[in-house]
Amino acid sequence: MSILIQNGHVLDPATGRDGVCDVLIENERIVKVSEHINAEADQIIDAEGCYVMPGFIDLHVHFRDPGLEYKETLTTGGRAAVRGGITSVCAMPNTKPVIDTGVKAAEVQKRAKTESLTNVYQLGSVTKGQKGEELSDIRGMAKQGCVGISEDGKSVMNASLYRKGMKLAKEEGMVVFAHCEDITMVEGGVMNADEKSEHLGLKGITNSVEDVIVARDILLAKETGVKLHLCHCSTEDSVKMIREAKAEGLPVTGEVCPHHFTLTTDDITADDGNFKMNPPIRSRADVDALIQGLQDGTMDVISTDHAPHAAAEKNLSMKLAAFGIVGLETSASLTYTELVNKGILTPMQMAEKMSFNPAKILGLEEKGSVSEGKIADIVIFDPRKEYRIDKETFFSKGKNTPFHGRKVKGDVVCTLVGGRVVYEGGKAIDS
Repeated sequence: MSILIQNGHVLDPATGRDGVCDVLIENERIVKVSEHINAEADQIIDAEGCYVMPGFIDLHVHFRDPGLEYKETLTTGGRAAVRGGITSVCAMPNTKPVIDTGVKAAEVQKRAKTESLTNVYQLGSVTKGQKGEELSDIRGMAKQGCVGISEDGKSVMNASLYRKGMKLAKEEGMVVFAHCEDITMVEGGVMNADEKSEHLGLKGITNSVEDVIVARDILLAKETGVKLHLCHCSTEDSVKMIREAKAEGLPVTGEVCPHHFTLTTDDITADDGNFKMNPPIRSRADVDALIQGLQDGTMDVISTDHAPHAAAEKNLSMKLAAFGIVGLETSASLTYTELVNKGILTPMQMAEKMSFNPAKILGLEEKGSVSEGKIADIVIFDPRKEYRIDKETFFSKGKNTPFHGRKVKGDVVCTLVGGRVVYEGGKAIDS
């Protein structure tokens, strides 16, 4: 099978290519990138006026499969991913059962090859059952292809146990994905601690809940030498600490989610469970720091923390609602609208934050680039398209988003995974 993408504006952070080119794909690989390619192909895609970027890689998703399939499945999550131009995901292990052995990890990855349109890299938990008491089978999970471990949804509060897990991860060449939350300081909080939480009569979550664990984890990474990726950073001091860690040469990277660089607590006008996420939406000062961190390279990655829930779990007071927001189908448009269209990031930086840097963090040498010899995971993004986000059209089972009805600019029009078109014309293509 051969595909020729014509007239698109290729953005490739790996090579610095930034201009109108054709891209020729044969089977699963890119075989030629040039200004004019005169070749026959089984399929021709006209990408005039669109950006052609390496497929986005989301380092932080919850597919809820196995065990919580009423929220999401490998199939529905995969369709949502490719609709958003996301060709690879890291699936968090807080499923039922928790992914804490090599056997469990292998089973998910095996099923994903036939059930999901996107590539799924299953992460393993740090501790058995995510109970924080005993380390998971980290070596066994590494042997089954797990690229990293995470206790996402909570932090490992036992620092000694966590350090042992980090040492094992370092030995196995795995990344530690850190959810930074000192659970002893949450105290029933459901949103950011500020005047808005007081006005709504809701308990607040202070910045220190995140910052204390960020500091601890960076120090543990310094001691163990493990690659540390700080998930869903939301505070000004998190950015400062990552900046300092990088200046010291530590192997630390950080991610920001679209909801954290787009919304502030000023956007919460009522007690609405769809605004409840962990970490919470923060202050204007925090958002400005996150945006500055993305702009100056302190923050490496834009990920979604896609966390689908059933409507009955979200259409509640924030006191009772589950934490979480869906993001796979809105992340590219929100990034373009809030960062690129406003001149904060260049289109090339968007490709860097959403594809090239995630590939580097995971060590995926054949992904994250639109260049010859690489796997043809590609997204075609139209920056001219304007629309209003409609949660009822989501491919994901989860409709829990505060962005319903929000006007955005830029949208994914075509996604290729392994040289095959899997999303085009508003439809997922399963075969």
